[in-house]
Amino acid sequence: MNRRNALTALGAVGLLSLTFSQSIRAQTYPTRPVRIVVPFPPGGTIDNTTRLLAAELAKAWNQNAVVENRPGAATVIAVDSVAKSPPDGHVLAIVTGTFTVNESLMPNLPYDSRRDLRPIVHVAKSDHVLVVHPSVAADDLRQFVSLVKSNPDKYTFASFGNGSSAHLAGESLNMLAGLDMTHVPYKGQAPALADVIGGQVHAIFANLPETLPQIRAGKVKPIGMAAAQRSVHAPDIPTLAEQGVTGLESSSWSGLMAPAGTPDLIIERINADVNRALELRSLQDAFAKSGIVALGGTPEAFGDFLNAEMSRQAAVIRKAGIKPG
Repeated sequence: MNRRNALTALGAVGLLSLTFSQSIRAQTYPTRPVRIVVPFPPGGTIDNTTRLLAAELAKAWNQNAVVENRPGAATVIAVDSVAKSPPDGHVLAIVTGTFTVNESLMPNLPYDSRRDLRPIVHVAKSDHVLVVHPSVAADDLRQFVSLVKSNPDKYTFASFGNGSSAHLAGESLNMLAGLDMTHVPYKGQAPALADVIGGQVHAIFANLPETLPQIRAGKVKPIGMAAAQRSVHAPDIPTLAEQGVTGLESSSWSGLMAPAGTPDLIIERINADVNRALELRSLQDAFAKSGIVALGGTPEAFGDFLNAEMSRQAAVIRKAGIKPG
């Protein structure tokens, strides 16, 4: 055997050995409790959704799946802690729309959004609904657009924070409909929605689950769903697209990611286990009670979604001139 053939043979043996080693690791994974880091305080929609999923994963893995809340710095603290964790699948990150926004909005991120983490699976979403205070003289999108255009500089919209999905949805409506609403940022949806209910701010793109009781109580008026189709939880609310404004879809979504370098077979194992959990009727029903839709899919599909969202949000941020808050 000449030297080239010998090197080729050694390389093949090394590759087979590595593949075999990764296969064994995937089959025995996890070997200890798995931490799923959530970038928000306990009790919110994303936290509750993650805990429901973690309970099912713990059954599948015969290991604890521990939800760790690490809020702060617009999700950067939590995501960075996972990006810098050992790439063995035992520390995972829940990411949301803020993750795709931060790449364009925050110039000095301590991690690279595309290089330092690997997509695993798209977990769930809650579509946004545009609602207004009852005093706003509009019952649909056409009336609302006409009213705002007729009163420049008067109307305001609230958001969960600067650069949040609700902020970008409001700026997108401004651009698509030719409006000039003023953005009023809050630290979370609860205080933002409270001020819309109180009449301090005129409108908000809010999560449907938390807003639906306020709609039913007459405390806010629905204008339209920022979604591809009507919600099964509120079928009487038309989408914005049905009312003439296309290309504006907004939701609070979550997905699971791992540190870069996590072996393919472990990514595939986690993806398969999460997909099986998301297909459980019991989990879907638990999600549905809060207006949450289970998603699932491949790592590649979630990666494509993330890339598309980063590009889309970057365009809105650039055109609207949004700066870090």
